[in-house]
Amino acid sequence: MKDPYEVLGLKRGASKDEVKSAYRKLAKKYHPDMNVNNPLQDLAEEKFKEIQWAYDEIMNGNTSNAGYGYNYSNSGSNGSTGDLYSARQYVNSGRFQEAVNILRRTNIRNAEWNFLMGVCHVSLGNVNQGMQYVQTAVNMEPSNMEYQNYLNQIYGMQRTYQQRAYSYGGRSTSSADCCTQLICADCLCECMGGDLIPCC
Repeated sequence: MKDPYEVLGLKRGASKDEVKSAYRKLAKKYHPDMNVNNPLQDLAEEKFKEIQWAYDEIMNGNTSNAGYGYNYSNSGSNGSTGDLYSARQYVNSGRFQEAVNILRRTNIRNAEWNFLMGVCHVSLGNVNQGMQYVQTAVNMEPSNMEYQNYLNQIYGMQRTYQQRAYSYGGRSTSSADCCTQLICADCLCECMGGDLIPCC
């Protein structure tokens, strides 16, 4: 019967940003991938599951209940916020297809899921579909500057390349749009640490 706020090292009433920050810090510390050679790997995994549970409880508004009888050791990775953390780790390392695979198997469809899926699609060259996901994330969390800034980056790059297409050939054609999307995706991919088109 642990208090989710206590698990994350927070006081009751902490803001969502404080909750997210505490979750990310602890999840990174106890993530199974970070404890492969740790002799206390089993304990770290249990703690990681407990952190996921606490984060879910707080973000889903389930903290008004007096008793917390949830057995976090029985929770699977499917549908957990741990999947979002793992997907973000893959995105940060430029492994976008692996991130997509994780995102597809989770049941969560929150703003962060849409944002990560959008970043992956843009980085893999599916700019329009990626923009739709990122726009959904912005609509779900309008005050999240990470999402808003990324969306603005995409729009800015598209405008820049469309202007270049007009200056070189007058009207933009579908092939120019395709090139624009690929170059835009390459730039965004490089911003995230990857490289979609090695020659550019």
